[in-house]
Amino acid sequence: MENHGSTVFNHERLEVYRAAILFIAWVLDLLADAEKVGDVKVQLDRAATSIALNIAEGNGKYAAKDRCRFFDIAHGSALECAPGLDVLVAKGRFTDAEIREGKQRLLRIVRLLIGLIKSNSVNGGVGLRLGLGRGREVIGLKFPSRSYR
Repeated sequence: MENHGSTVFNHERLEVYRAAILFIAWVLDLLADAEKVGDVKVQLDRAATSIALNIAEGNGKYAAKDRCRFFDIAHGSALECAPGLDVLVAKGRFTDAEIREGKQRLLRIVRLLIGLIKSNSVNGGVGLRLGLGRGREVIGLKFPSRSYR
C-alpha cells in the first residue's frame, strides 16, 4: 500500500490489515474473468471487504472489548471466505490449485486475527479456533467429479 503523504491511519500499520487488502485484490483478480459464478462472487467480495473494514474499525476502538468484537467479526468473515472458494471449486469454476493461494492467505489472516484477539482479550482468547477442525488444514479438498452429479 502506498503512503500518500504523512497521513497514515493506525490500522494501515497492522500486518493483518495489509494482508486483508492483498486478499481482496487477489479475490478480485481471480474472479475478474470468471463466468457464471453468480452469488458466490458477490458474497466473497462482501466477506473479503468485511475483513478489512472490521479490522480498521476495531483498531480504532479504545476499549479492548470493543476492539475484540470487531476483530472477531473480521475473523468470522475470513472463515466465511474459505468455503466461498470451496464452492467455486465444487461448481467447477476453479480447481483446487487455483484457489490454494487464497486459502493460504486466509489462513494467515485468521492466525493474525487470533493473535490480535488474544492480545486484546481479558480471557486471552480462550476458545478461539482457526476454523480448521481439529488442527487439520483443509486447503486441498477433493470434490466429486462432474460424472457423479
